[in-house]
Amino acid sequence: MTAPVEGLDEALAAVDAFDRALVAGLLRPQPARVADLTELAHAVAGSPLAARVAEAAGKAAAGAAGEDHLVALAAARTALLGAAHDALTARADESTGRTRGEAAAPAPVPSQTVNLLLAARTWLADLARAGWQGIDHELVGSAAQIVSAMLPDPALRRLATLLDGFAAELAASCPGAALDRFPARRWGDLWARALLLTRPGAAEPPPAAPATGRLLPLGVDLHEHATAAQAQVHAVFEPADGGPARLVRASVSAPKPDTVVAAGVWQLLRPHLALLTALGEGRSMQLTDMPLTEDGDLIWDDDRARAGEPADAFATARVALPAATAPPTAPLDRHPARLAEPVFLEGYATRQDGDSTIAFGFAGHSLAVDTDRIPAAGPLTPAAVAASSACIGLLRWDDGAFRLQPLAVETTVRRKTTALQAGAWAGGTTDKTGAKAEKAATDAVTVLRERAGRLLRK
Repeated sequence: MTAPVEGLDEALAAVDAFDRALVAGLLRPQPARVADLTELAHAVAGSPLAARVAEAAGKAAAGAAGEDHLVALAAARTALLGAAHDALTARADESTGRTRGEAAAPAPVPSQTVNLLLAARTWLADLARAGWQGIDHELVGSAAQIVSAMLPDPALRRLATLLDGFAAELAASCPGAALDRFPARRWGDLWARALLLTRPGAAEPPPAAPATGRLLPLGVDLHEHATAAQAQVHAVFEPADGGPARLVRASVSAPKPDTVVAAGVWQLLRPHLALLTALGEGRSMQLTDMPLTEDGDLIWDDDRARAGEPADAFATARVALPAATAPPTAPLDRHPARLAEPVFLEGYATRQDGDSTIAFGFAGHSLAVDTDRIPAAGPLTPAAVAASSACIGLLRWDDGAFRLQPLAVETTVRRKTTALQAGAWAGGTTDKTGAKAEKAATDAVTVLRERAGRLLRK
């Protein structure tokens, strides 16, 4: 895991080169930006994209790129990051000894033209021509009508949500000419993904097949933002027909006011996913015909699940996790930031530099621990991680190296081995700190509902 991955630096350098061109804009590229476009084209010269990208880079260098040319450049950028993802995933699988399922060939999607997709593509093309340095409120605000028209259509909602969030980030940074620094990789990711989703059929949901069997939760990854929260449960699924165990995920999202933080977030998520209660209680779940996509996502339906027998996450990690098959990654999700592989470690030595930097040492190497990803909505803390003897976590790749995001640890409390889960409060808690945070969140939500009711009555 510590050895260099061949070709990775070159692939990311080509992506960075194109992102520099997006910062300056493609309307009248300067010589340095023309060289950046050429670097992107050279990086995919040995791929089926070579001819189209070479033509698109030439047109963009002349300031004459059309929307189809920009789609080709976005595809090249996405392909490079996908190749980086695949190389890093292969390295992670080699290190953990994990086997991975093969992706089936995608079903043909009937070609169609959707006016709203064309409108979104035109807006994204205008952004690329202006560049992040050239954005202003008029340009960014023109996405609002497109988003409003898309949201009522479920088939377009995925793209609409992406455009809405992207436009909000850009609007908060307008005018671009006043910025000293740009989140070039992030905005490049959002721009390229949105542009590819304007292709008819690109946003089609993956096919799902009914799954029946036992679900053994490992831990929960909580994503929290000012106006939204998502809990993603990682688990091992054991099919009832005796088939091989699989790594799966189940997610729930909910909007939230920015005053609801820490343990209060569970109040918003808990009613929508019974799995969170089972996780908090340390139980398995029995699934009956639950839709499961090829890339490992359960389309959760509480009516198709019931609580099962007690299931210790660390017993699952020691016994079931090593034999579980990992799912393939959907084509548009192939990105280094998407890497999140459940792993189990024990017998390591802990090294701590200062107050926050923690690393696990084993086999003569060390693995950095990303304690910044530990949510405040649970009893797991950096101190508990530093004192742990075993850890369930997600193996990620960030800032040029593999890192571990802890989901649960075993540590010694009063001479007794104790398990601490980041999602231990998901189903409710009697812990004093957690109960206090939940009460504060309940009060905040009650006040907000009362105010909203008054406004509606007025």
